[in-house]
Amino acid sequence: MKQVKVNAYEVGLVFRKGALQKVIEQGTYWFWQGEQVYVYDTTKEFVAPVELNILLANEQLAAMLELVEVKDTELVLQYVNGMLKAVLKPGRYTYWKGPVNYAFVKVDISKVAIDPGFDRMVLNNALLAPYVRTYTIENYEKGVLFMDGKFEGLLESGIYYWWKNPVVIQVAKVDTRQLQLEINGQEILTKDKAALRLNAWAQYKVLDIEKALLQNKEYERQLYINIQLVLREYVAGFGFDELLEKKEAIAPYMLERIQDKAEALGVEVVGFGIRDIILPGDMKEIMNQVLVAEKRAQANTIMRREETASTRSLLNTAKLMEENAMLWKLKEMEYVEKIAEKISTISVNGNGKLVEQLKVLFTPK
Repeated sequence: MKQVKVNAYEVGLVFRKGALQKVIEQGTYWFWQGEQVYVYDTTKEFVAPVELNILLANEQLAAMLELVEVKDTELVLQYVNGMLKAVLKPGRYTYWKGPVNYAFVKVDISKVAIDPGFDRMVLNNALLAPYVRTYTIENYEKGVLFMDGKFEGLLESGIYYWWKNPVVIQVAKVDTRQLQLEINGQEILTKDKAALRLNAWAQYKVLDIEKALLQNKEYERQLYINIQLVLREYVAGFGFDELLEKKEAIAPYMLERIQDKAEALGVEVVGFGIRDIILPGDMKEIMNQVLVAEKRAQANTIMRREETASTRSLLNTAKLMEENAMLWKLKEMEYVEKIAEKISTISVNGNGKLVEQLKVLFTPK
């Protein structure tokens, strides 16, 4: 015979020739050599030594166990004393009733949607993370939801959770803020065959996400091409000099012409501008020569204007001096003063007054 001791919170199963004979609880027992005893800790999961259905035929044992069956389309969340301890996959699980407070929550993962009332803290738990899909739509974004390739609807900003299952989920997101499109290095011929390189920019917003993503492919690239074509059309309609004069009119023209095309793409162009107009090397040299010639002509015009004004002033002064003897004398004194500033000594020979002698020296006969 052999002795078997069953402690508190333990249960023993007695087998003879592979068949369950009885269930024993706390105490000390003696058994014959042909009997086999399995002792289980009731604070842990029960693992059946034989087919579970055979054991559950014993009413005493069945009353002591809690059976959890998880189907292929389900998950079971196991809570121990109110805390999530495990996620049970499809299968059969048995736990002892009594010392440990177990709770089990079944979830159907055959459907993609998760019950809105499901605790978000649980969804973010590391134990459940392998079974949950998470998508984040930022505050400045909008999303489009596809399930198995089919459009399901629009997503506003927020965090979305779906169960992981065979259903394929795709989320396309669009930035709804004001965006900028660079249109650089545009080689364009003017009406008079002058080759220019333009660098431009355009600012736009996505207004209709369904048009942008569902009805158009690569809406940003299409917008770029439309702006490029309208810009080429505008530049090709003017000669080089005329284009430079009307450079400020490009933006209003572009905004007016591009709006209809942009609306079909689900966007609105809110701004346009030319950053640079780059000339080829020979054209730069010609423009520099023209600029130098213009500045020289302006300088000559100014000089002639000043000379004419000076001559006119002298003529007016001469007329006044001719009509007014006193003014003549004052002018003589002014000349004498100017001469005196530059000459340290003056020698005057002859008779007469000093002024009369100077008059003879400095005025023509």
